[in-house]
Amino acid sequence: MTIEIDDSGTGDLVGNAFIGFLRKKTGELIFRTLPLDLFKGENWKNKKLLKVTVDLVKDGLKELKFQKDTEIIKLCRGNIFDKVRKYFLEEGINYEDAIVEGKLQDAVEGKLVDHLRNDLGVRSRSLSTKSGAKRFFVLFNWVCYDFFNREKYVKSGFKKWNTVWRDRGIKKYKEIRNNTRKS
Repeated sequence: MTIEIDDSGTGDLVGNAFIGFLRKKTGELIFRTLPLDLFKGENWKNKKLLKVTVDLVKDGLKELKFQKDTEIIKLCRGNIFDKVRKYFLEEGINYEDAIVEGKLQDAVEGKLVDHLRNDLGVRSRSLSTKSGAKRFFVLFNWVCYDFFNREKYVKSGFKKWNTVWRDRGIKKYKEIRNNTRKS
């Protein structure tokens, strides 16, 4: 039997991130949350995110009653799982790096979009389960629209946030405010 593991939101600008697990044979699907705070300040600098990822993977596999001797794990190739790979090697867990597509990818990306819409209030119709530049700008624009109230949702540990995007966000916020007053 095979268990797939994938992530979503680890490279997105705002909100929590998620790890999804799928037991292929039964369709059993579970999720774990990587809280936003792991992407900020000292937690980010100390790479606490990678340590917590290992703990969440252990917990998810325990819930799925993973059988080390009879099952294989197909693990997303993302660097969020670097310490997980080390753990698997140390424990003799059979895994393969994989490009995860289909049911699990759709589910874990859907979990992220649900969080962005329902927990944070991102209402853009352009927000989709497809990661990349388009989603980045949907989220960036959402932050800019009410910058000083929404900046708390930004993964501020990302270097580019502090060196490039924060200043651009404030500038855009001011432009939006000025245009709103002129209308």
